[in-house]
Amino acid sequence: MRTTRALAATGAAVAVTVLGVAAPAAVARDGMGARPSNIAALPSVIARDGQLTVTVDGCPVGGPMTSDAFPGTRLTPIPGTNGTSRGIARVDRNARPGSHRITVNCSGRTLTNPAAFSVIGGVHGGLGGSTSTGATPADIAIGGGLVAAAVIGGGVFWMRRRAERRI
Repeated sequence: MRTTRALAATGAAVAVTVLGVAAPAAVARDGMGARPSNIAALPSVIARDGQLTVTVDGCPVGGPMTSDAFPGTRLTPIPGTNGTSRGIARVDRNARPGSHRITVNCSGRTLTNPAAFSVIGGVHGGLGGSTSTGATPADIAIGGGLVAAAVIGGGVFWMRRRAERRI
């Protein structure tokens, strides 16, 4: 009984090992007909005019990638990765804040990630002015009121301390 169990366990281990070794070989052999399967953009949140690295799995020969936030860029295969390609794009200075898509075309097959990365807004440096995503007039009025209250409160405190010394 023990011998048959040992033989069955050994046979199962050999079968799993053979299948485990054969599976990667089958995937590697079919690399040219692979489908693009994953679009990853790093960083996932980026400022305007920032540099974005896009990686696509299942794209062994590279191809074009496009977005409404950057001009068309070419993906190039990464050596030794079994079908992964990478491209670097610079986000436009006038890209709208929010979520953006990336579409890739690898070997005639198209894949789109509708929310691949987000562009954040902010102030424009230089000769004054901010974008509409900056402080509003109400925010400025509230901040000014708080600063004025602090100045008045500090003056009252200072005057009271000064009066206590005369007693």
